[in-house]
Amino acid sequence: MTKRTPLSRFVVLSGCSGGGKSTLLAELARRGHTIVEEPGRRIVAAETACGGTALPWLDMAGFLARAFAMAQADLAMAAQAPPGWVFFDRGMIDAACGLAHETGAPSLDGFRPGAPYHPLVFLTPPWPEIYVTDKERRHDMAAAVAEYDRLIEAYRGIGHQVEILAKVDVARRADHMLDLLGSTPEP
Repeated sequence: MTKRTPLSRFVVLSGCSGGGKSTLLAELARRGHTIVEEPGRRIVAAETACGGTALPWLDMAGFLARAFAMAQADLAMAAQAPPGWVFFDRGMIDAACGLAHETGAPSLDGFRPGAPYHPLVFLTPPWPEIYVTDKERRHDMAAAVAEYDRLIEAYRGIGHQVEILAKVDVARRADHMLDLLGSTPEP
């Protein structure tokens, strides 16, 4: 008899910039789930504070390399989280996809569904009605949509099941995600 390998409890929420990921993660945290904030926003804040240059509008490859390293560290730290789902605002695959696009390097080699993240990944679609730029998100909607298209292709290309979330209120989005994931994962 073959022992069934438990699915990862680490769930990625990815998709279009400005599509409501942060709001959805805040709702999941409110419901008691562990969340991991997006590496990109943390990097921009840190680099801006210290006058650094690993910023998407100055050094995209440097920024993405830092995002990948931070996502790896986030994953290691999440292993210490209490039992239950851990939701990531983006992750290593997002950074690797960006690096592949920026540098042409085959950054997605070695990824497969279920390692290190759950094989079901949730993506927020482009949502122009709520999209805004700010000091950390300077790219326009066209760039956000292009990245979204690359992410769908990347996740599907390495065998993940992609669930595109509906443009509905945050409570319904969270309910849908949790319904699809089912019971609490094994530790």
